Amino acid sequence: MRLTKKAVVPAAALVLAAGVVIAYHAANGTGMGTTAQPSRANGPAVLGQVAHASVGDPGDPATWRLPIEAYMPAEAQERLVASTRGELIDQCMDKAGYPAWKPAPELPAVGGKTLTDWRYGIHDVQMAAKRGYHPDADEQKAYDEAMRTGAVDTSGAPDDAVRACVAQVDSQVPAAQPAEIVQQISGDAFTESQKDPKVVAVFAKWSSCMKEKGYIYSKPLDASDDPRFNDPGQVTRLEIKTAEADIACRGQYGVARTWFDSESAIQRAKIADHLKEVTESAKVTREAVARAKAV
Repeated sequence: MRLTKKAVVPAAALVLAAGVVIAYHAANGTGMGTTAQPSRANGPAVLGQVAHASVGDPGDPATWRLPIEAYMPAEAQERLVASTRGELIDQCMDKAGYPAWKPAPELPAVGGKTLTDWRYGIHDVQMAAKRGYHPDADEQKAYDEAMRTGAVDTSGAPDDAVRACVAQVDSQVPAAQPAEIVQQISGDAFTESQKDPKVVAVFAKWSSCMKEKGYIYSKPLDASDDPRFNDPGQVTRLEIKTAEADIACRGQYGVARTWFDSESAIQRAKIADHLKEVTESAKVTREAVARAKAV
């Protein structure tokens, strides 16, 4: 998921956050409006085996699912595996002579709740009226507190002991994380979709709409990335008014849906080119979940 700069999240957590998704069946197509195609080596027959995008509530991007999500661990799967691994590492550290060692607490959600929730920008009018581009205040507070709680290990356990236990648990219950190719497809498609002529055109309409309201930005994410809105402890009136105008212009021209459709088509073409690898990634996740349940 894409979080604004206000939600201070370490890089490792962002990798995990990409897995906060719900798997869905490939039969739920949306009819893409972009002509992205797989390489000639992988034609229509292979593309037919690739998962489709799906749209839950057309007005709520948080309910939309990109094709790549079918090859990522679902939120429940990720939490089960992470919890099991934490318990096993804790047991290992006890046996190693460090009973005071505890695994870092699970970080509560902050900002977007699914891969698509804030991926194309904010969309909650009521939240924007209170927080602009900032996450919910209570969510941010809980997240910050969890970070502080788990930031310092006071047990005195040496790093090599922790690494040894992690390695041991890796052989028992591997982590449920998207494979590198899955993450690469997700990132590359997001970047490439912004060059799609249809997306470029809708960005231009959004930009003109914003200019009419007194705000000068070229692309939608330029607004949320405005350095003036970076202070995690302050939400200004300017930020709120900008965010409200932003959402209004997005809605007027269907920015999020146009962008989502483009990225979905690009993802499907890329998945077709790496179908064996992404399918294997999904298989590894299923195996990790099965091992976690067996513990």
